Amino acid sequence: MLQSSNGVVDFSVQGTFDPFQVGLYYTKVQLGTPPVEFNVQIDTGSDVLWVSCNSCSGCPQTSGLQIQLNFFDPGSSSTSSMIACSDQRCNNGIQSSDATCSSQNNQCSYTFQYGDGSGTSGYYVSDMMHLNTIFEGSVTTNSTAPVVFGCSNQQTGDLTKSDRAVDGIFGFGQQEMSVISQLSSQGIAPRVFSHCLKGDSSGGGILVLGEIVEPNIVYTSLVPAQPHYNLNLQSIAVNGQTLQIDSSVFATSNSRGTIVDSGTTLAYLAEEAYDPFVSAITASIPQSVHTAVSRGNQCYLITSSVTEVFPQVSLNFAGGASMILRPQDYLIQQNSIGGAAVWCIGFQKSRVKG
Repeated sequence: MLQSSNGVVDFSVQGTFDPFQVGLYYTKVQLGTPPVEFNVQIDTGSDVLWVSCNSCSGCPQTSGLQIQLNFFDPGSSSTSSMIACSDQRCNNGIQSSDATCSSQNNQCSYTFQYGDGSGTSGYYVSDMMHLNTIFEGSVTTNSTAPVVFGCSNQQTGDLTKSDRAVDGIFGFGQQEMSVISQLSSQGIAPRVFSHCLKGDSSGGGILVLGEIVEPNIVYTSLVPAQPHYNLNLQSIAVNGQTLQIDSSVFATSNSRGTIVDSGTTLAYLAEEAYDPFVSAITASIPQSVHTAVSRGNQCYLITSSVTEVFPQVSLNFAGGASMILRPQDYLIQQNSIGGAAVWCIGFQKSRVKG
């Protein structure tokens, strides 16, 4: 990995893709004075950084991830201050639906609902974030910057469960309340981040604010004027053969489109793309491979390497960029049956209609 000449703000990455183990990726942030460390899920599908606060109702007290859960206490940080409704930063959040205001207490607040039905609410505070910047030659410097983040005092749904509990969510969206936008406006980091998820069992990866210079990276443009990171997916090929999927399936609209969302555990395909995709995979493997259905997913029982049995898949984007998926990238290994490994399609059929 090569860093840009201006350096990158580095965040460690932990967690794995496997929904039967962790099913999420998280990083560490240090907030306040003195600094307190928080483990927060990396989410490119939302904007705001929030952590559980000491007044939280419904927040887990322990985590099945074997990490210590911490709670932010604004009163214990000498640099903490609440954000008032009159603050311009709150107005920015209101315009992007990331904030609300209560005339009763003049407090800039928020309520978020996530795609899995979970939710959180709280109020905004400003405090120092501690940053680790890496330059060429692995030279590192430590610094701080004031950022606005959420102090959650209520959680609902899956956020209340302890099995995969973390301290909060780190939103990397495009709106003004995101940390990357705040640091960019202060001239501390460019409005660019680089994120790589390791797909093996050990997990981890890369998360930096700034550009990584890597010769083998291919680029495709974002769809403009969208609240999320939408890409123009044009076709899917299995074993070099383009699937017969109507182009309208991939078109961006209010209810459709290809979104890069690191906070979603699994990948989803619209039904019109999912069915021909699964059929093409099944048709391309030897007839000696037994098939099964597990937890509603198409699965295969194999006794050899998946790379010998299954084809490559290509996701083809605008501008000629293609993302090549190896079998282990689109299959998830489950348990074994009679000495045969069970591998299942990792994509899910989307329930969204549009």
